[in-house]
Amino acid sequence: MIGGGPAGLAAAIAARQRGFRVTVADGACPPIDKACGENLMPDAVDPLEQLGIRFSEDECHPLQGVRFLGEGLAADANFPSRSAIGVRRTTLHRRMTERAASLGIELLWGTPVTGISRAGVSLGDGRTIEAHWIVGADGVNSRVRRWAGLEASQRTNVRWGFRRHYRIAPWTDRIELYWARHAQGYVAHVTEDQVCVGLMSRDPQLRADEALSCFPALEARLRGAQIISRERGAQSLTRKLRRVHRGKVALVGDASGTVDVITGEGLGLAFNQALVLADCMRTGDLNRYEREHRRLGLRPSLMARLMLMLDGRPWLQGRVMKVFRARPEIFRRLLALHVGEVSPRLALDGLTFGWGLLTT
Repeated sequence: MIGGGPAGLAAAIAARQRGFRVTVADGACPPIDKACGENLMPDAVDPLEQLGIRFSEDECHPLQGVRFLGEGLAADANFPSRSAIGVRRTTLHRRMTERAASLGIELLWGTPVTGISRAGVSLGDGRTIEAHWIVGADGVNSRVRRWAGLEASQRTNVRWGFRRHYRIAPWTDRIELYWARHAQGYVAHVTEDQVCVGLMSRDPQLRADEALSCFPALEARLRGAQIISRERGAQSLTRKLRRVHRGKVALVGDASGTVDVITGEGLGLAFNQALVLADCMRTGDLNRYEREHRRLGLRPSLMARLMLMLDGRPWLQGRVMKVFRARPEIFRRLLALHVGEVSPRLALDGLTFGWGLLTT
């Protein structure tokens, strides 16, 4: 495995559970942090548990649903069956690292990878590790993707996100998504006294304090709360690759394509891809991984398109909020679609009426 973030560790653990001898190499050292929303949606919790990873009560915070706020209105919906989990990225990485080590996976931290070849994986210290399979899990700017000739892709919806943490007691058991004209705000409590606040915009010059002023209610709630982490930024984009494997090389996680962070589905996608990839490596059929990878991405891509329709359209945001308030079953069904508990056909049939309300 090239890359020791959550995607790489998930792929390593899944492969080890299927009997492979696994080595993970990464130039960084744990815990590896990243600007992200820090929630595990219900469809991410299930595969993570299959990998043998759980959190203690003091390491996370249960999230029972989603709340949209905008145009002076709020709309709520619960997750259909199980809750989501808010958890610090560093806590997630520590738990996954511990699990990998407990399974006997060789973890080469602080060990950059300099290339791949038929002989195997070349490391910065001059060693070459022989490998039957090579998995690239080295993120959105993947070098493995370039080395394997898998760069061909479509890129859309480039945006920028910023994240920081505040020390404050929970005020909600929901993931909160705030809508404004030129930005979105995101809130998820990650422990009993910490909240993760994310801010997203198409403006690369926008920073957290300026973006926060777009959401007066959120800004007022956070006033006086201690900032306990430095501001981290990252680019968010939708990237769909033409192929995610070639020969004995396969890509997983952000290296294999991305959806906008507004969906909160990045980690769930990576964990599910890891489980499928391990099965396909065991049978030697990476063509099936290609098909399954495409299938796994359909629902998050659909949800990203639906949600990004609201970006920069305050008139539409207002109408959507009014529909969700007037017909809460529409919001519930949309959330059920989001977490994979209802088929797209059933969900979209039920949303036809709501779309009619939006356009009248």
